Amino acid sequence: MKKVFYFLFLFIFLSPVFLLSLHQEKLLTQSGVAVELTCRAFEPGEIIGVSIKDSSTIKKAEVRFLGKKYSMGRDKIDTGLLAFVSIDLGIESGLYTLEILIDRALGEWERVQKKIPLSAKEYPLRKLWVDEKFVWPPPEYRERVEWEGEILRALYEITASQWLGEGLFIIPSSGKVRSNFGERRIYNNDRRSTHGGIDISSPYGAPVIASNSGRVVLASKFYYAGKMVIIDHGLGLFTQYCHFSKIRVKRGDLVKKGDIIGEIGATGRVTGPHLHWGVKVFGNSIDPLSLLSLKFK
Repeated sequence: MKKVFYFLFLFIFLSPVFLLSLHQEKLLTQSGVAVELTCRAFEPGEIIGVSIKDSSTIKKAEVRFLGKKYSMGRDKIDTGLLAFVSIDLGIESGLYTLEILIDRALGEWERVQKKIPLSAKEYPLRKLWVDEKFVWPPPEYRERVEWEGEILRALYEITASQWLGEGLFIIPSSGKVRSNFGERRIYNNDRRSTHGGIDISSPYGAPVIASNSGRVVLASKFYYAGKMVIIDHGLGLFTQYCHFSKIRVKRGDLVKKGDIIGEIGATGRVTGPHLHWGVKVFGNSIDPLSLLSLKFK
């Protein structure tokens, strides 16, 4: 009963704050196949949903953008095709082409394009002080840090070919949300990094929930991220939850949106108890808040 109340609190009172207006656009192929683009904005650090509602005459479809290829997968009820495309937060200004290629069941290939003008984006600078071992890891930890990085890079390339999510994403904690995605950080006046998620300040031990349904692909303790959970929602989209005091799920678990997956903590590189909520699309970091207005079956 407590979990249900917590879920309703987050969905009703927290999410609408961040439900910004969407940019929605429909592209038509030569034969009239409708391709829908949905995003918060065409800007660095944003996610673009590409969908085809009626795929009865389509064998397969693919999206190409910024040198990457994204295969369009089926949604849960197998009536449409869907792909998620990321705009890298460090992209240079320029005019870029998003292209959708469609293999028709009739043996005909079609394509449609969208020209997207993008401008480089400046992010705020913040200085932080942490334990020195999290600025420059001692020699005995360096191999571990490199190994963990390799694990994450490989993990984000293996994903469910079907969409596992349900409806809107929700904020995973009831704490204070900081819109600090992309923040340029200097640790101990020495080492620089870019913040690839947002921070949510909550009391130690407070519950953290899954922001959407999916499969747990990692539930372990890492050097920088501390106790961490990563959920695969399918089609290359992953959410990550870091710095837990306690993990409440295990690798391989299927979780529903709103399920409790861990508790707020201060493990890893932190300045105090909080949740780091991140989103990856095939390894690229995007602003988690850009997900909150996107609704898919």
